[in-house]
Parts: sequence; C-alpha cells; structure tokens
Amino acid sequence: MQMDDSLLNKYSLVKGAARRARQLQNGATPLIATTSMKACRVAQDEIRTGQVRFVVPQRPERAQPTIHI
Repeated sequence: MQMDDSLLNKYSLVKGAARRARQLQNGATPLIATTSMKACRVAQDEIRTGQVRFVVPQRPERAQPTIHI
C-alpha cells in the first residue's frame, strides 16, 4: 500500500483506518464493493482507493517557557 502525501506516516494511516473500522463495526455502510468481512481491511481499502480521507490535525506550536526570576 502506497502512502499518500496527505499521510504523514504509517502511524497516521493506522489511526485513520482504525477510526474508520470502528465506524464500520458500528453499522456504517462500506463505500466500496469488497469481498472482505473484516472491517479493518475494508477501511484500509477505502483509504487506498480514496473513498475515505482523514485529516491529521496540526500540532499547536509550543509556547516558549517563560522564566520567572
């Protein structure tokens, strides 16, 4: 499976697929025709085909610590 530019790393792909798999397990309709009964595989296939996209939130910039003397 090739990673899209919108995916920062494999970890973000796994997190996105896990979230979508939970939706499928809770009754969401699959967005693609598939022979797999496994929600995780269906979620990965949906992401790979571009049917499901997810946004990795930007980390807020860390405030510089204030030193009080």
